Amino acid sequence: MPGRTARVTAVDTYDIRFPTSRGLDGSDAMNPDPDYSAAYVVLRTDAEGGPEGHGFAFTIGRGNEVQVAAIHALRHHVVGRSVEEVCADPGTLYRDLVGDSQLRWLGPEKGVLHMAIGAVVNAVWDLAAKRAGKPLWRLLAEAEPEWLVGQVDFRHLTDALTPGEALDLLRRGRRGAAERTARLLEGGYPAYTTSPGWLGYDDDKLTRLAARAVADGFRQIKLKVGADLDDDVRRCRVARSAVGPDVRMAVDANQRWDVAEAIRWTRALAEFGPYWVEEPTSPDDVLGHAAIRRAVAPVKVATGEHVPNRIVFKQLLQADAVDIVQIDAARVGGVNENLAVLLLAARYGVPVCPHAGGVGLCELVQHLSMFDYVALSGTTEDRVIEYVDHLHEHFLDPVVIREGHYTAPTAPGFSAAMRPESIARYTYPGGAFWAADPGGTRNTAEDRARDGTRERDGTASETAKGRAV
Repeated sequence: MPGRTARVTAVDTYDIRFPTSRGLDGSDAMNPDPDYSAAYVVLRTDAEGGPEGHGFAFTIGRGNEVQVAAIHALRHHVVGRSVEEVCADPGTLYRDLVGDSQLRWLGPEKGVLHMAIGAVVNAVWDLAAKRAGKPLWRLLAEAEPEWLVGQVDFRHLTDALTPGEALDLLRRGRRGAAERTARLLEGGYPAYTTSPGWLGYDDDKLTRLAARAVADGFRQIKLKVGADLDDDVRRCRVARSAVGPDVRMAVDANQRWDVAEAIRWTRALAEFGPYWVEEPTSPDDVLGHAAIRRAVAPVKVATGEHVPNRIVFKQLLQADAVDIVQIDAARVGGVNENLAVLLLAARYGVPVCPHAGGVGLCELVQHLSMFDYVALSGTTEDRVIEYVDHLHEHFLDPVVIREGHYTAPTAPGFSAAMRPESIARYTYPGGAFWAADPGGTRNTAEDRARDGTRERDGTASETAKGRAV
């Protein structure tokens, strides 16, 4: 009807799981058999012929139903809102979601609820970018600095970054933005790959995939470490031999170590020239990261994929605890909070190298790094986006890698929309794949216990490993 205000009419949720544990894809010292999963959300509207908004939180299997329930708990904040208003100012919805005091009690601003907020907020940004006819990175890069500052929650940040300082950073970042946009569209954004380095891969597979990565143009790879030092020494030797001396090699402990152990282990691997050590200890241990950084230099310290919010990122930067900030598109409260982290990193002059992989994380985070390059930091020096080569085929606008670089997306949106047939096939437990796979649907703790799976000390039994393979 003429003059009718289009509104959000539904927040649909899906529990989508992929059986990645069967090939040990994604395996590391803390997560030996992950099934990469997405708590997926679709914002539907009554705008005739208008787009939907898509977003998700990434998990690794059991527990995805908890994440889906958390997203569902937010729907009353979203349904009924004006589409035009929410897309013109996603920050208002972000603040309303974070400010729900009864739900906030479950965090505050961390964990399952905060990731649910991120999924909903990211879906709004996807909707906004589609309505604007732009990929999200371009929507952000071409936005007025004053508007972007208004999207950021500066509570608990002003001792490190004020709105005025953020505005200055963004105004400076616009200088030369047109030229950088052209370079980005022509050459893309540098990537590194973790695909060779999963802990469950044997030496032959590691060698083959590492050599392929170099041939494909990647100038950095990453290996998972942390389960057994002798094994890590052997695997790093194999990887270094495969890629040669001129390709960077990072290592990732996935929070496995105490501080002293992290220092000892990293020093033992130093002969192989690791560029950074990632998540060497608990993501909440700011002072521990600072101590490790002092002790293992010149090896750099990187963390961020499990850092829960902008405040912990602030403290890591204030304490000189990290050399590399690793944002995650689905861990914190969506685009708005990641804007705060990017501004903090720019304020402290620390490069951002995002965490990706998972389900759709590559698709999302490329937009944030490309915005950072075009309109904030203005550089890709010592900056790379993680790339993992699986599950992209399930997305309507998957990432494209050429010569070790992410190709800049041109389709409107946040690249978050999954293929309807993938949603139908992998929704748990009733999707076509899981319904036809009785072994796979036995995914409760009780079923795993009956199968002889030991989950003590984070280790799976030989029965579970055999089934996963």
